[in-house]
Amino acid sequence: MIDEYVGFTANIKSKLGIDLNLYKEAQMKRRLTSLRNKRGYSNFKSYFEALNQEDSLLSEFIDRITINVSEFYRNPKRWLVLEKEIFPLLLKNTPKLSIWSAACSTGEEPYSLAILLNEYFPETNFQITATDIDQNALEKAKQGIYSEQSLKELPAKLKEKYFSEHHGLYTVKPILKEKIIFKQHNLLADSYPKNMDLIVCRNVLIYFTDTAKETIYHNFSASLKNGGFLFVGSTEQIFSPATYKMSLKDTFFYEKR
Repeated sequence: MIDEYVGFTANIKSKLGIDLNLYKEAQMKRRLTSLRNKRGYSNFKSYFEALNQEDSLLSEFIDRITINVSEFYRNPKRWLVLEKEIFPLLLKNTPKLSIWSAACSTGEEPYSLAILLNEYFPETNFQITATDIDQNALEKAKQGIYSEQSLKELPAKLKEKYFSEHHGLYTVKPILKEKIIFKQHNLLADSYPKNMDLIVCRNVLIYFTDTAKETIYHNFSASLKNGGFLFVGSTEQIFSPATYKMSLKDTFFYEKR
């Protein structure tokens, strides 16, 4: 008899195009079993039937399989490297930067990139494409409304300059929004943009299998221009970057050769 979770993953792939087998199974199965039980379903068959009938359950399911935890200027020292080393190198070779914030969650990362460029490289022409698999997260990103906790690493002068505060919530100003295009994108299934100067994808790939990671790194490499950079998370060191035609430039920054 086929394992009900295996059948569930096949149904989800057919319905949503999301292959749960490319995520670490024990971790994902535990997370979804908890969600299923919380909603009162004793097996994955009945849970999938409910997902087909209730949009709110389906949205909750997609939220749960994606990791929507982020903040502005997460790991500030890495953003300093971006400001002092990576962007100056890129701007030697091109007057316009094409940047992809992959798996951008609720938008803190692409807005952080826009703040950094607008503040320290004000003459630079740039466009940021920000993508995520979770449409709910993208809608929040487009709204650009954040709690003070999300902005805890952002210097006060930048918070004041780029956000409007109202009752303890901070709304991104239009000067940043106009530089970012938000799109839905599945890293495991969709085609990748080309000719990127910088790809930022942090604290996401740790949830994928090694095979899925290898595929994504190859795709990121193909997406980058020669001399472009991939910026990854603090737990996502690439052990053999040459496999992907990349070399380590600085901690968590890899250059396409």
